[in-house]
Amino acid sequence: MSSRDAILERIRRAGRTKTEHPEVPHFNEGKKGTAADFEKTLTLMGGVWQKPAESVSIEDNVRTLFPKGSRFCSVVPEVTSDYDLSEFKTPADLEPVDVGVVRARYGVAETGSLWISEDEFKINTLGYFPQHLVALLDPKDIVYNLHEMYARPDFHEVNYCVLMTGPSATADIQGVLIHGAQGVRSLTVIPCPKPE
Repeated sequence: MSSRDAILERIRRAGRTKTEHPEVPHFNEGKKGTAADFEKTLTLMGGVWQKPAESVSIEDNVRTLFPKGSRFCSVVPEVTSDYDLSEFKTPADLEPVDVGVVRARYGVAETGSLWISEDEFKINTLGYFPQHLVALLDPKDIVYNLHEMYARPDFHEVNYCVLMTGPSATADIQGVLIHGAQGVRSLTVIPCPKPE
């Protein structure tokens, strides 16, 4: 018997002691996540909070943010997609998309992060392959901090999710910051209540 097998056998014979997980506090001191706090932190992280013009549809608000000729892949009913999702046979097929449009399930005010799962993305690479990502966020879905986010039951019910904080960025040793190095070059969040 190898040393590895001997160690594993001793562990199996010892049995298990049931141990409860510690209660993790929320660390929010009763604070609520607000759109103003989220906007401030999102901006610090390089994202853009874009309040829509009231007299203009969300579709027109989104399309005016990007130059004519941009190719849009939208998975939300508020914005028409230039693509049929069935056209994408592999995740890499999203490479020609200029602007992805998705709805974030939650926002985290403390970090300016968006919580988006496979249910919202439909194709997970929609969060990374387009040059620009636009996320619709219902201000009622903003939580105060990450502890509150992790406590949400749906955080544990999905197979894939991401906490996206600002656009992709990297900096070299001389401090030169580059956006879009491993993902989207810009992240725009539009406050927009969920459709009834």
